Amino acid sequence: MSDYQAPPISPDLLEILRCPLAVQSDQYGDDPGRLELVHGCWLVCADSGMKYPIRDGIPVMLIDEGEKWRDTPVDQLPVPPPAA
Repeated sequence: MSDYQAPPISPDLLEILRCPLAVQSDQYGDDPGRLELVHGCWLVCADSGMKYPIRDGIPVMLIDEGEKWRDTPVDQLPVPPPAA
């Protein structure tokens, strides 16, 4: 058996997803709101500081949800994210 685990979201989806808060602003340049997959279950936006959980393989891209975790350091994000 292999220890390989498929990513919670596809690389193609990660490439097109953007932080909904950052894309509303013109202060982040030509491609605002790019997201980084962290801990295999969080999407983090360097532009806005928002952090969005991935629950059951579904990115929760709600501004209210990202705001809840904005001040939590990346290394302290719970793995897995708590239920809503």
